[in-house]
Amino acid sequence: MKIYTIENLPGVDFEVLGVVTGSTIQSKNVFSDFGQSIKNIVGGELRSYTDMMNKARRTATQRMIAQAEEIHADAIVGVRYATSAIVAQAAEVLVYGTAVRFK
Repeated sequence: MKIYTIENLPGVDFEVLGVVTGSTIQSKNVFSDFGQSIKNIVGGELRSYTDMMNKARRTATQRMIAQAEEIHADAIVGVRYATSAIVAQAAEVLVYGTAVRFK
């Protein structure tokens, strides 16, 4: 599955199939969260949260791709990511785009 952040593919004719989405909500366990709060005091990257968000983006993207494959799309254009805090220590990642079929 081809994924593009641009809205148009110059020189490529395609049919729009519709919006496809994928999302996930991730949280850290209490022990990892405690370790990150200590890191917050001294500064630096909160690596376990970076890893959590990378995993969340991969999961959300795979869910969006699965939705596009169900409608026999060839690609997804105009892909965008959004995040939001659901509760303390949990974040949602949403990815969305337009599924298209090449002509």
